[in-house]
Amino acid sequence: MGIKQFIKEDDGVGTVEVVLLLVIIVGLVVLFRKQIKDIFDKAMVKVNKDSEEVIKESK
Repeated sequence: MGIKQFIKEDDGVGTVEVVLLLVIIVGLVVLFRKQIKDIFDKAMVKVNKDSEEVIKESK
């Protein structure tokens, strides 16, 4: 394989892009973990409250 052929080869570009996206996503999750946890906690409180209401109504 010559140098010109190696430079034109782009098979690994997809892998590099996927890895870069994963690094960015992980970085954002680490950066905003408190806000993400707060949103998740609020959602779970609402789900628990709503499920208790459904159980009470079905009895």
